[in-house]
Amino acid sequence: QVQLVESGGGLVQAGGSLRLSCAASGSIFRINAMGWDRQTPGKPRELVSTISSTGMTSYADSVKGRFTISRDNGKNTVYLQMNSLKPEDTAVYYCYLELIDTVWGQGTLVTVSS
Repeated sequence: QVQLVESGGGLVQAGGSLRLSCAASGSIFRINAMGWDRQTPGKPRELVSTISSTGMTSYADSVKGRFTISRDNGKNTVYLQMNSLKPEDTAVYYCYLELIDTVWGQGTLVTVSS
C-alpha cells in the first residue's frame, strides 16, 4: 500500500553536494521514523541517518557535520542533504519509512569521483 520513490542521486566530484529526496504515497499513519541506509559492494549495509516522529535526528559518525536529514510532512517527503562528499560516500542510498512495518525505497545511486 505504501510506496517510496527516491530521487537525487548521480555523479558528483569530491567536495560537491547532492540532495536526495524520498516521497511516500499510500496509506500512511503513525510514522515512527524516516531515514536513509546505504550499501556499497564489499562493505556492510549501514544506517546513515534517521529522523524520528518528534524530529530527533541521528547520524552515522562518518557523515556527521556533512549530511543533514530533514522532512516535509505536508509532502510526506524526507530529504538528505549531502555536502563535502567523499569517494567513500559512493553507495546506493535507500530511504525507509517506519510505520507498523518498515517500507523501503528502490534506492538511488550516488557516485563520488576523486
